[in-house]
Amino acid sequence: MEKRVVVTGLGAVSPLGNDVKTTWENMKKGVNGIDTVTKFDASGYKCTFAGEVRGFDPTLYMPKGDVRKTDLYCQYAVAAATQAYEDSGMTAESVAPERFGVYIGSGIGGINTLVTEHTKLIEKGPGRVSPFFVPMMISNIASGTVAIKYHAQGPNVAIVTACATSTNSIGEAYRAIKHGYADAMLAGGSEAAVMPLCFAGFISCQALSQATDKDRASIPFDKERSGFVMGEGGAVLMLEEYEHAKARGAKIYAEVVGYGCTNDAYHMTAPDPDAGPSARAIELAAKEGGIVAGRDVYVNTHGTGTPLNDKTETRALKRTFGEDAYKLHISSTKSMTGHMLGAAGGIEALASVLALDEGVIPPTINYRVKDEECDLDITPNEAAEAPLRFALSTSLGFGGHNGCLAFKKI
Repeated sequence: MEKRVVVTGLGAVSPLGNDVKTTWENMKKGVNGIDTVTKFDASGYKCTFAGEVRGFDPTLYMPKGDVRKTDLYCQYAVAAATQAYEDSGMTAESVAPERFGVYIGSGIGGINTLVTEHTKLIEKGPGRVSPFFVPMMISNIASGTVAIKYHAQGPNVAIVTACATSTNSIGEAYRAIKHGYADAMLAGGSEAAVMPLCFAGFISCQALSQATDKDRASIPFDKERSGFVMGEGGAVLMLEEYEHAKARGAKIYAEVVGYGCTNDAYHMTAPDPDAGPSARAIELAAKEGGIVAGRDVYVNTHGTGTPLNDKTETRALKRTFGEDAYKLHISSTKSMTGHMLGAAGGIEALASVLALDEGVIPPTINYRVKDEECDLDITPNEAAEAPLRFALSTSLGFGGHNGCLAFKKI
């Protein structure tokens, strides 16, 4: 018998705030979390803006000794997971360890550690490379570290699907509970890639915005969009089997009702312009969730602000819903956070859940110039209120990975 799955806890570290409340309030206000890079001197780069996490203190979530042994991406993950766990009201007695799992992924993992230790190797020799180098660098260590913290002995997988990482992590966690393999799962993703090598790489593949005004840098669906702005942070949801959550009196934010996962099989970085596979991911999630396009549906789009992504995603929504796509409320919160890469789907799922919970659609900020190929209701510049019943959160990643989550108000 298939189980119902609900969201009972939320956690976030983002360019809009180091907790869920601050992130969400700033998102509703349309605050721009993008500014000039401070983590390194970006003056010689074609892109000088990023969505940086500011004022983050990992010692609020980890002992100082552990902080020295973990990469920043792992610290973001532990912080977000801790927030989600505490928000859910879960305790060690609430769930059997073997029924509690963790699916936290990262698109890039410990890239800061990799570069730091490689520099030591070149400049000082192999004896100076940290004994913690490997566990600090690998992309699964965040998921493992969170499992250790909460003695979660159930399913544990670290998914790596580029920009779709968090969406796939949450979707697969949903399936693990739905099909009876777990009662509770911490699921999401984290990323800490605002650093010179990643900037140089994304600039070289012509992915980053080269705007000179921070308010015209991340502009999804705007005709003058020219690329994405890199963001960072972590976002984790506590998913729980409905009867399990109800029995312990947990607050329920929303129900997870669908998940679609496909691949373009087209190009390593560009989306399939036909939008067939990405539309199918949306269709799978919507069909499983019983969602029909209407003014009670919100779509948090991938909406990166690249010329190809936004028009392809618009086409995907039209292929899925036909003319009814114009009834949808949609927006791109990347206009405020930048593209948090492996954490993007997590922060956007969180926004979708809170939009349902409060009936507020976060805006697509700094929108000025209409694009005829991106002509859906993108909630420009200011948040809107609506009696929402469903939400969809979409992600499209390098490698052709497409994911879509469906949520229902409960």
